[in-house]
Amino acid sequence: MLSSPPVINPAIWALRPDFAALSLVARGARNGPSDAAGAARLAEACRAATEGPDWAAAHLEAWREAYRGFGAKPQRTPCSAEALRKRAQRDGGLPPINRLVDLYNALSVRWTVPIGGEDLAAYEGPPRLVRAAGDEVFETLANGEPATEHPEPGEVVWRDDRGVTCRRWNWRQGPRTRLDLPTTEMWFVIERLEPMPIEALEAVGRELAEGIRAIAPEARIETVMLHRTA
Repeated sequence: MLSSPPVINPAIWALRPDFAALSLVARGARNGPSDAAGAARLAEACRAATEGPDWAAAHLEAWREAYRGFGAKPQRTPCSAEALRKRAQRDGGLPPINRLVDLYNALSVRWTVPIGGEDLAAYEGPPRLVRAAGDEVFETLANGEPATEHPEPGEVVWRDDRGVTCRRWNWRQGPRTRLDLPTTEMWFVIERLEPMPIEALEAVGRELAEGIRAIAPEARIETVMLHRTA
């Protein structure tokens, strides 16, 4: 349960001083199976996947540079926004998952920005963005079976007290904290580098909040901007 804002380790600001993120918590919310409205939103976003804001291409290049900065190869493991756009272009769309995942995937593709959605009830301690030591545990799946990995030393990861929840900044989320149908306490993070304007980051946050309220009018939503202050 998130009782305090996510923590960005100073090593992240040293790597990318331009990093900023919008944290959005939705409490007492509800999810649901994919529906026609969500599918239409997702399909429209995918049709426009070759377009996007005028800073979109430069934003993806900034994420490639960030990945190279901690030793990753973005051509093999791209940031989540680029991976979604490539899949949408290759497959002619994205598969529906559930109402809230469809919502943030559509926003990610349309705005060319990484967005993650997590189940807060599965967290042990607050989310922390850090550079890994290399001995942290990442619980994942391999061929449909539970498996354990370890990040590379210096890799940027999201983690909690139990272990890594997302590898390579926003490349791959673990199943332990994924946002699923029973989820009622939700945490979303929208991640930005220059040249994406802060105003655009805020606009994505507003659209995400509006979309959540349309699905779950009873949700109590809290947002916090995370950025370097010195």
